[in-house]
Amino acid sequence: MLIKECANPSAIPYDSETFDIILNRHGDFNAKELYRLLKQDGIFITQQVGGENDRDLVEMVLPGSEPPFPHLNLKEQRKVFEEAGFHILRAEEAYRPIKFYDVGAFVWFARIIEWEFPGFSVDKCFKALWKMQNIIEEKGEIEGTIHRYLIVAGK
Repeated sequence: MLIKECANPSAIPYDSETFDIILNRHGDFNAKELYRLLKQDGIFITQQVGGENDRDLVEMVLPGSEPPFPHLNLKEQRKVFEEAGFHILRAEEAYRPIKFYDVGAFVWFARIIEWEFPGFSVDKCFKALWKMQNIIEEKGEIEGTIHRYLIVAGK
């Protein structure tokens, strides 16, 4: 059975203890609701984008911007699951490079994830983009950092 996007992750329209396993990748969820939905010994697996994702890139073009999701990190989310009754079977966090080889690719990226780059525009960030272009010409790339975490939780 596949649960597609649900308008309210706190009230998923299935009976309690319906699923053996629930998978989630980058979607919103409510740990207590997941616990309710899982059968005894059920498992929830999620891979999420962490709150520090792309922060170094954001600072390059929009210095001082507030992080939109600072609570999205392994330490805090692990606690959320434990408080909901889960036991953690596996938990990992990763910080990996993301590279851009031209400013146009970066502009496209920043525009499609507007929640990370609030208020971004070429006009507003022109001077910073020009600096990025100079770095690309000198070093061949602009490098930032992605943030991901994985939690496998058992009921």
